[in-house]
Amino acid sequence: MPSVNRRALLAAELVAGLSVTTGRAAAQQVRILVQSSPLAGFNYHQAPEVWRGMRIGDALRLEREPENVHDVRAIGVRWQGYKLGYVPRAQNAALAWAMDRGENLNARVSRLQPHRNPRKRMEFEVYVE
Repeated sequence: MPSVNRRALLAAELVAGLSVTTGRAAAQQVRILVQSSPLAGFNYHQAPEVWRGMRIGDALRLEREPENVHDVRAIGVRWQGYKLGYVPRAQNAALAWAMDRGENLNARVSRLQPHRNPRKRMEFEVYVE
């Protein structure tokens, strides 16, 4: 098989979410993106202290805070035990509803960049698997 065709085949398998490391396709893992958001409250929590140690793809933990006096739909965002901030208020209603009903939502860092505006320094994705 010519190398160009082999590369095209490998690319197609990777796009399809299949592992080709053993020469055989592994079970496909489906990840459904629920939303992508900037981090709210970056400067008010531990994000400024730890964000330079974070990497794109790092797992985040979402925590419901129904007793939050500022927003009953509040969802905190944590990385390795550090509170980074919140899901923005304008984007937390559906996530709070799902979490209150027991849905298992996952999150990961999707963008990190130095920026004067703290709201543009970090973005994260929420997904289900």
